[in-house]
Formats: sequence, structure tokens, C-alpha cells
Amino acid sequence: MQRRPTASMCATKAAIRAALCGRHLDDLRRRLKGLPIEVVTEAPDIVLCYGGDGSLLGAERVWPGVPKCPIRDVRRNPKCPVHGEEQVLAMLVQGELRASSLPRLQAEAPDGTCLHAINDVAIAKQNAASAVRTRVWLGDELFQPQNIGDGLLVATPFGSTGYYQSITRGFFRTGIGLAFNNSMTWQGYIVMPAETLIRVEILRGPALLLVDNDPMRICLQDGDRLTIRRGEGTTTVYGMDIFRCRDCYRLRQDGV
Repeated sequence: MQRRPTASMCATKAAIRAALCGRHLDDLRRRLKGLPIEVVTEAPDIVLCYGGDGSLLGAERVWPGVPKCPIRDVRRNPKCPVHGEEQVLAMLVQGELRASSLPRLQAEAPDGTCLHAINDVAIAKQNAASAVRTRVWLGDELFQPQNIGDGLLVATPFGSTGYYQSITRGFFRTGIGLAFNNSMTWQGYIVMPAETLIRVEILRGPALLLVDNDPMRICLQDGDRLTIRRGEGTTTVYGMDIFRCRDCYRLRQDGV
């Protein structure tokens, strides 16, 4: 059973077993010196994800289900004065970081392959010069008999501030969001209850099935059907409020 970083662990001087994920990890290792954190490659209590959103998504693929602590890399992500790497790590070892539970999505491909995402699931056109035609059901109800465009996106609340937001100019806090990318037939999006089953048929491809920033691609052809739904369990993330700090976000937007 994996331990989670808590204040009691620090009180007993037990070192937190942490795996590292991201770029510029030598920078992070220097900041770990003197802290009760043991860097490991097996059976970690937590994964320190150093970088941005992509590092967190990548860490979930490598260490599914293990609690994560995302830390923004100062090289690419300026931070406000109270949310530097040292401050976040100090809060971690003192057990002061707030825990959040991120829901997952599960996509089942036509061949039965199941892919998992904490951000989003996308169906995208494979041919840049040709649109994708899809048919979509929500549960047993036919929602879109035919949609023509660049594809569609299904997002979690966490993922709704990424690609989903760039399509819809909005985000949501509960449920599942469905957005059609550059649609010719239906301009809009819908936010549904988390338990909604989404079924998609490819009327005209070719298309690609993608999850999060996973380099894996599943090719979809005419007549292929797949399902997207809420996945089992959640991913525990420590310090999400710091990772998504509005002041830090403004600094990144301003290019400071």
C-alpha cells in the first residue's frame, strides 16, 4: 500500500519516497537537497511533476493512480513570490498541501483498446485537407446525426481549461464537456452529467483517437465506433490550487 505525504510522516522524520517526472530534473534535484525526500524509481509515495500541465499528464501515464505533486518549472513558468519551488516543497514535507481528486475519462477504441485521460479525449481529422464526419449519441439518444468539421473533444473539468477552452472560450467545474472543433453543422458545446455515456461513429474518416498528450495514436476509419465515459477512480493531486494560482497564470500570460 502506497503512503501519502502527511504531516505525521514529517513528524516522525520518515522520508517521502518520490519519483520524478518532467524536464530539467537536475534543477529539481538541487532543490530537494536537505529535505526529507528520497528519490526512487519504484513504489513511490508521490510523483513530483516538474514542468507544466504536460509533465503532470505524462506522470499519470507512467505512474497511474500514484498521488502527484505538480511543480512549475521556473524556466518556462514564472511564479508569484509565494509559490516558488522551495515554498511548494516545504509545504509538501510539512503536509500542508491541499489534496484534490481529478476524475478520469476512459475511451474504448473499436478494437477494444482502452485509453485513459485526466485532461481530454479527442477525435481529430487525420487528413489536414479533409473534414471528419461523425455521428454522436449521448446514452441511447441520438444527439448529432452528422457533424462535419475537424473533430470533437471530450474533457474533464481539469481539462476544460486547455484545448476545450480554446474551442469554446469557456470552462466548467463539474460533469463532462463535449465540444465540436471547427464544426460546419453545429456551432457549440454541451456540458453533461459525469455519468453520461458518449458513443461516436466515424461516418467519414480517416481520423485519429488521442488522449491527453499521449504520443500514441489510434487510427479510425469509416464505420468505426467508440465510446467515451467517466473512468473508474480518481487521481490525487497535491497543491493543485498553487499549480493553478491565478497570479502565477497572469505572470505566464504576460511573459514575465
